[in-house]
Parts: sequence; C-alpha cells; structure tokens
Amino acid sequence: MNPFLFNILLAIAWMLLVGDFTAGTFVLGMVVGYLILWFSRSAWKETKYFSKIPLVIKFVLYFLKELLIANLRVAFDIITPKDYMEPGVIAFPLDVKTDVEITLFANLVTLTPGTLSLDVSPDRKTLYVHALYVKDAVRFCDELKEGLEKRLIEVMR
Repeated sequence: MNPFLFNILLAIAWMLLVGDFTAGTFVLGMVVGYLILWFSRSAWKETKYFSKIPLVIKFVLYFLKELLIANLRVAFDIITPKDYMEPGVIAFPLDVKTDVEITLFANLVTLTPGTLSLDVSPDRKTLYVHALYVKDAVRFCDELKEGLEKRLIEVMR
C-alpha cells in the first residue's frame, strides 16, 4: 500500500478513536500517522514519502512568507501617497517541464499579489508574467527561479 494512503487511513482511524470529526483532528491524525510510519519505515520498500513531507512543509512555509511580504508591499504602496510601482511584463524561462508543474507554478505566481501569469509560450519553455515591481528584469527572474521555482521542482520531482 502507498504510505500516503496508509497515512490517511491512520488519520481516519485517529478521528474514530478520538471521536472528533474536525479538520484539526484529521491534521493531528496525519501527524501521528506520519510519525508511526516514520518509525516503521524500515518495513516499507524504497519510498520518497518520508523525504518529501519535510520538503512540502518547507515549500508551504516559504510560499506563505513570500505571500505575506507581497501583501505588505502592495498594501504599503496603496496607503502611501507616493507610487512605488514599476510594472512590466517579463518573459520568464521555465525549468519546470510537465503540465502539472507549469500549471502549479503559474498559479502560485498568480496567487502572489503584484504578479500575474499571462501566458505560456507554445514550446512551454517561457512563462509571461506581469509584475508590479520590476526594477531589474534579470534580478526579478533570478529571485523567482531561485525561490519559488527551485522549491517547487524539489517537491515535485
């Protein structure tokens, strides 16, 4: 059985044992189930499950940090009388390859305030991004590539 599915079953069993059917109890059951599976990992065949979970947590925390910073930047620009925006459209070269990776990356870029994914080139090697704060296009691409895209590739592959 897939460790992830087994972890879900353990979380459901946890909810049944506790008698509380809320999202918080399910998340706690997932954590308890993960720990049980981690301690018994020698019984499992080779699986990436135990190395991917910490990467997913790091990715989510990184994205939440970037989301907070972007929100504060846009909010600051709105409430101050001076306009700090330098909008531009950037042709971002993609390292993500599959349709799922490209779609997830484009959606995460769009979810971040101040950026919007416009289109993907027909050869799927370039993502066109509109950004509100582009002082240097090369620096913008480097930050996006070394930040969000790099972490997404670590999680997905």
